[in-house]
Amino acid sequence: MKRDLLVLFGLAGWALALPHYGSEFAVSMALTCLMYAALSSSWGLFCGTTRYLSLATSAFFGIGAYASALALEQVSWWGAIALGAGIAAAVAIVMGAAVLHLRGTYFAVLTFGMTELIRHAISYWEKQVTGTVGRVLTVVPDRDTVYLTVLGLAVAAVLASIVVRRSCFGLAMAGIGCDEQRAQTLGVNTRLVKIGGFALTAAFAGAVGAAMSVRWTYIDPHTVFNPFIGFQTVLIALIGGAATLWGPLIAAVVFSLLAETLRLQAPYVYMMSLGALLILCVLYLPGGLASLRWSTFGLWRDDIRGWWRDLVGPAAKKAAP
Repeated sequence: MKRDLLVLFGLAGWALALPHYGSEFAVSMALTCLMYAALSSSWGLFCGTTRYLSLATSAFFGIGAYASALALEQVSWWGAIALGAGIAAAVAIVMGAAVLHLRGTYFAVLTFGMTELIRHAISYWEKQVTGTVGRVLTVVPDRDTVYLTVLGLAVAAVLASIVVRRSCFGLAMAGIGCDEQRAQTLGVNTRLVKIGGFALTAAFAGAVGAAMSVRWTYIDPHTVFNPFIGFQTVLIALIGGAATLWGPLIAAVVFSLLAETLRLQAPYVYMMSLGALLILCVLYLPGGLASLRWSTFGLWRDDIRGWWRDLVGPAAKKAAP
């Protein structure tokens, strides 16, 4: 635990100094890295441990963004962040109570369906009730305030992962991921544990959404409830290693670099790169990038040799006189 804390605070110190010597582009890219680091780390805290595949990240992100946009003129900056986190956690409690009895594909599909339901409900409310098509943010903090807030949320997400994984609550979630029925037999209140973990990851997503909403001067449901935010969070966590501590952070940096270099100039190449990385990790690195070791390359080399031997061997026998 001490080593993890030292690494975390060392990385946080480097990121803290970046706005003082980095360019606008470097700070913008770092902000994207920190956003996805916070989202994927908090997602992996619950979903990677319990093995519940949630696709509701974009819903919580959008709820936090809208809460911040509506309340920022009346409350302080930190009040808006707390409000976004609180409303997202409350929605997660209601949603979790309704769907967390399901697993696998059913749970994933239902969380995605509820995300779309929330997005369309807010779109309908704005068009039919308030007569607007989005929100213009007039009260916007400076760049460094937004950056430091998202940095703090990313550090808090990783710190929560370090603490929770070593707590009774984390052990209960790990037991649910291994065998939920056995954990229930041993006295774990699986329903409350799952709802609590789901609300925790939603609170982080809502807080990040509230902080990132001011990055745009205008937001609408299509922007902040974009399913791509949720899908990319899941991909980052899975490719980095959802059950690991540092995997989502490593993958967030890789994905952010790919996004900045490829998405605008070659969007199809970017999407193909995401798909290729996911396929390669599922087939050859199921533990994610965080499980990559020098011995892994030796195992890959042996697999390639065995594949080549099986491919060439029968052909050589047929060619022999």
